[in-house]
Amino acid sequence: MEPYVRADSIDEKAREWLKTIEPFNQHRMKLNKERAALLIVDMQKFFLDPASPTFTCGGLGILPNVKKLIEAFRQNNCPVIYTCHVHHPDRIDAGIMGWWWEGMCLEGSAESEVHDEIAPLPNEKVIFKHRYSAFYNTDLETVLRCQHIEDLVIAGIMTNMCCESTARDAYYRDYRVFFPADGTGSINEEMHVASLLNLAFGFANVTTTGEILGQMR
Repeated sequence: MEPYVRADSIDEKAREWLKTIEPFNQHRMKLNKERAALLIVDMQKFFLDPASPTFTCGGLGILPNVKKLIEAFRQNNCPVIYTCHVHHPDRIDAGIMGWWWEGMCLEGSAESEVHDEIAPLPNEKVIFKHRYSAFYNTDLETVLRCQHIEDLVIAGIMTNMCCESTARDAYYRDYRVFFPADGTGSINEEMHVASLLNLAFGFANVTTTGEILGQMR
């Protein structure tokens, strides 16, 4: 099956997506880079390998944009935080997810690592999570509060699962959420656009990588 988006088509696709959700994407905000952090969600080899049972084709399409965002935040000395969705080899933390999903990303495995092109630096925080939201039973909120973060840019995969769940939880905690349409990916376009519409309506400023980069200068 052909991926719904590739790195060479994502700009055009993003314009289409933003036009589709425009009537509901009315909460425009300007990023305050002095109080901003970038959250890279689950850009792990397990999800980016075409041979994986949970391959997310949109993840490869957004990889160059995610890389640009990381570089911009690093250059501005703004926090870059990663999440990795992992489970114990004995699945003692799997719960309902153990039968819901065909494959599980096991902690400590090579597949659980972040993609080599965007690997975290030694001083960058990595959140290990067992459920979709990066806030659920993790120390993410503590890390953000300690660094006085108010604006959260969310990039990564999957748009309609871990990214959307995290964006909703961030909104509930009064963070201003910036959600690049061309910086998140899913397994198909329908799910991706549905999440963009939901988030624009109630939870986030759906934007683009280019707009965020421009506000980081």
